[in-house]
Amino acid sequence: MIAGEIRELAAAIKQLGHHITIETAATVAPGGIACDLASLSPKLRNSAPGERLPAAWRKRHEQTRWQPDVVRAWLRQYAFQLKFVVATAVDVDEIESLVRELGEPIPPAKILLMPEGTTPAALQSRASWLSELCKARGYRYAPRLHIELYGNRRGT
Repeated sequence: MIAGEIRELAAAIKQLGHHITIETAATVAPGGIACDLASLSPKLRNSAPGERLPAAWRKRHEQTRWQPDVVRAWLRQYAFQLKFVVATAVDVDEIESLVRELGEPIPPAKILLMPEGTTPAALQSRASWLSELCKARGYRYAPRLHIELYGNRRGT
């Protein structure tokens, strides 16, 4: 478990009557955590860390970024959405392959695609083709509003 007391916190928040959405890369099984919506954001090949990080870290990232059994556990226990950051059409091919690998009935409307980018200009350069692809395939387009409003900063 990544955050040791997360289950107790989520249970207390749920007891207060609040809606709980948990966003996760889906590399750790849910284990019965209180959750109304699981927002699963598995990492694609495009998320591989660059040479700036040690080789051991990059290797661990590649080995753990896609955990189909863990994703299935989340899908089977909670209402869900799948969110992916997309840089190119190749990423969409990868997403569709990963979804098929799950072998679960996933309606296209539960798949959200977000353009990759750290500046409004980079996001806009992908927005037109990605939003059209979403319409054509029934996926949901998700803008990265935090970058548009605040830039590429932590804590936004």
